[in-house]
Amino acid sequence: MTAACSAKPFLLNGALLKGVGRPLELLIERLTGLHRLQLVYEQLPRGLSVDRFVAEALRWLQVRPVVGAQELARVPKEAGAIVVANHPFGAVEGLLLANVLRRQRQDVRFLANGLLSRIPELAGLFIEVDVFGGRAARKRNAAGMREAVRWVRRGGLLVVFPAGEVSHLQLGRRAIEDPAWHPSVGRIIKLTGAPVVPAYLPGCNSLGFQLAGLFHPRLRTMLLPRELLNKAGRDLPIRFGRPVQAERLGTLEPEQLMELLRMRCYALAAQDAEPGLESARQQPIPQSGDPTVLAAEVAALPPRARLLDSGDLSVFCAEAEQIPLLLQEIGRLRELTFRAVGEGTGRARDLDLYDNYYRHLFIWNRDTQEVVGAYRLAETDRVVARFGITGLYTHSLFRFGHPLVSRLNPAVELGRSFVRPEYQRAHAPLLLLWKGIGAYVAANPHYKVLFGPVSISADYAEASRQLLVDYLSKYESLPELARLVKPRRPHKRPARQRVALVPPREAERVSRLIEQIELDGKGMPVLLRQYLKLGGKVLGFNVDADFANVLDGLIMVDLSLTEEKVLSRYMGREGARAFLARHRACDRERAAG
Repeated sequence: MTAACSAKPFLLNGALLKGVGRPLELLIERLTGLHRLQLVYEQLPRGLSVDRFVAEALRWLQVRPVVGAQELARVPKEAGAIVVANHPFGAVEGLLLANVLRRQRQDVRFLANGLLSRIPELAGLFIEVDVFGGRAARKRNAAGMREAVRWVRRGGLLVVFPAGEVSHLQLGRRAIEDPAWHPSVGRIIKLTGAPVVPAYLPGCNSLGFQLAGLFHPRLRTMLLPRELLNKAGRDLPIRFGRPVQAERLGTLEPEQLMELLRMRCYALAAQDAEPGLESARQQPIPQSGDPTVLAAEVAALPPRARLLDSGDLSVFCAEAEQIPLLLQEIGRLRELTFRAVGEGTGRARDLDLYDNYYRHLFIWNRDTQEVVGAYRLAETDRVVARFGITGLYTHSLFRFGHPLVSRLNPAVELGRSFVRPEYQRAHAPLLLLWKGIGAYVAANPHYKVLFGPVSISADYAEASRQLLVDYLSKYESLPELARLVKPRRPHKRPARQRVALVPPREAERVSRLIEQIELDGKGMPVLLRQYLKLGGKVLGFNVDADFANVLDGLIMVDLSLTEEKVLSRYMGREGARAFLARHRACDRERAAG
């Protein structure tokens, strides 16, 4: 054994084996791999710069970071910013992030108190602050905390592992992941007002590491050197998410802020996964039918089926038997559109029994001879009279009886709405569908209630879906009617969520919060926002296992209570005034007795 190795390794620094005698230390050094790590360190040249030392250490450890250029570009190249990352391994992620981020910019420092901070060549890379040890530790390290805040305010990049300890087996969730992220980091974010970039490193330490931690956390810590060495020969990926702007999170308490960022970090784990059903379970979607044949079916519809025109687009409402081939095309386009967002039935066409007796409202492009989008609808009094309550599609998702139906009738059930992908960039097709619904109701003004399922795709993160459930249940619900509805497959709160994100009161603020959670920046589902603008209220939630586990909210809109200005957008000014006047007169008659 060399002299360098016979002395107590500086990497211990008295922290890992505090209070243990030297003979036992020597044994533990070998069992934990610490002596091998010391040998690696001794092989490295002295006097290296930070960047050279990190590169040489990774070379000797035979570990290589893998990161996409587009993802790395999400880290700001200048100005103050904070990177928050999960802590799957204990040390190697620090070397990986230092190597990658210092290629992007040189002003990178880590907020840490771990193994790497004891290496002299890396001393300038770390701000040693124990922000994870409770009130006493925060008091002792106040100077370091102020240094971290000053570093970001001066325009530097700060990297933090907010868990404070390495990912390990969480028995309650049966998963290996970070413990709760510490709110002290949330306070740094609030004090600096800097953008925050979530980073995710896939993987975890060995089974032996996880089992050791079940006996005592210090045993887990002692194995960190061995875990650093056993990553040899591996390419370790790093994923960076979109920056989260701190000013958009200003209303969140530090605990909630860190829970949101933690969710955002772990959501990066699935960013490369294809949404929806496994392709092996999906039937191939057929090609479109002959457009001239479809056009002939449209041309044969009676004049009353044509609701309105807008440029090259026309809105029709037809019975299933009037459009047998066009209905096949609508089913094909439904499946194609829904699969694109992680939904769908998995069948070649999304058609079911209800399509045979529901009406179909669709947009037809006269120039290209193609269907642009569609809704299906049912006059509930007509359907219930013919088939009973089980004849309603919503009854396949929610259990309810005549007490609810009698409160809603006369009503129109809406569902299965879509706009084909190539038309979704424009707002006009969805608006035109709703103008078609407005024209239909204006022509049948005794129907004042719209209801049906509105979908929240499984493509949304669990945190986003739960936030929507909490917001809608708290602020956009009718408890008296909701008591009459029971989901067939209830929605369950995600087990991973430690701190509930308290929903804001305004729908727009909820949508902005969801934008910060979602990797692609999407907010509240467009159709849901549309219903809420009309005054929609949610009566319950159900998970549809037959439709890629989408979360359906049963929503009801009483159009007689919708603001005239909003209703005019879909019915026209005169149509909205006539509709509202009719129902206000009916209300006065009922009140008079």
